[in-house]
Amino acid sequence: MSFGSGKESGADRRFHEFHRDNPDVYRELMQLVREALRRGRKKMGIKMLWEVVRWNRFLRTNDEKYKLNNNLHSRYARLIMQKEPGLAGIFDTRELKS
Repeated sequence: MSFGSGKESGADRRFHEFHRDNPDVYRELMQLVREALRRGRKKMGIKMLWEVVRWNRFLRTNDEKYKLNNNLHSRYARLIMQKEPGLAGIFDTRELKS
């Protein structure tokens, strides 16, 4: 699955590898999305949710090597809108540069 011009970029590959190795990140993002929807939110920012996940992981782990790279969150927004019925358009996105 490519998020850019149809050809998978290096950034797309890095995203897919991270997502494959860390499926819990997607699940945690979806928990936050579902909670916001239950509270009546119709739109939200992936960066805001990303920082909540980052904070939660900061509190739960002592692993200094584990990072949530800022280059990944926009692809998570696209993946969520692509995979989850009814969530198309919940995040505003810009054209990917890579």
